[in-house]
Amino acid sequence: MLLKLLSDPKEAATMLAAIGDRTNNPKSQEARQTVDTIIEQVRLGGDQALKHYTEKFDGAKLEELRVPPEEIQRAWQLTAEPLQEALQLAKTRIKTFHAKQLPADIKLEGPHGEKLRRRWRAVERAGLYVPGGRASYPSTVLMNAIPAEVAGVKHRVMVTPPGPDGQINSTVLAAAHLAGIDEIYRVGGAQAIAALAWGTESIPRVDVISGPGNLYVT
Repeated sequence: MLLKLLSDPKEAATMLAAIGDRTNNPKSQEARQTVDTIIEQVRLGGDQALKHYTEKFDGAKLEELRVPPEEIQRAWQLTAEPLQEALQLAKTRIKTFHAKQLPADIKLEGPHGEKLRRRWRAVERAGLYVPGGRASYPSTVLMNAIPAEVAGVKHRVMVTPPGPDGQINSTVLAAAHLAGIDEIYRVGGAQAIAALAWGTESIPRVDVISGPGNLYVT
């Protein structure tokens, strides 16, 4: 595919234009209408709407949205040692890299005693979206949670869709434990983003949301 694109600049330009304008096509417009409805239902219905959509889209009928902290800890304990070591290595590398990105405060004093400052402060709450369901994305957990930790975010809230049995992938939970996240909710899709943006009875409203997702999540 890469060779084909390089040999046909016009086709490459057309494909790049389509990628860069994903929201301006019939499929995207249809998705936007669906998402608008989901957002409004979550805003008005809270947890009940989240449970409804989780059953509808993920096939999981849930009583509780939050994953118990002991379940997160147990996932780490049951993780094979080689995988634990790999996750720990990834955590160290991610933390080292992002620590070098921290901006420095500026403080200046002028000749007449005037003071100028620029101060950087982390947001209070960050929402972390981790795709799930049929796939496992422990790397996404680390690459969202650790930069937030380095930045000084006090509260990190993770959402990820469950499988039909209502469970979260154990490796994803293990990565969350390693990253120090103990507030995880079994909800995905646009409904999870709406919950983080508006807040529900269970899920707190956050200041910023990060993480990859499909067209509906985006």
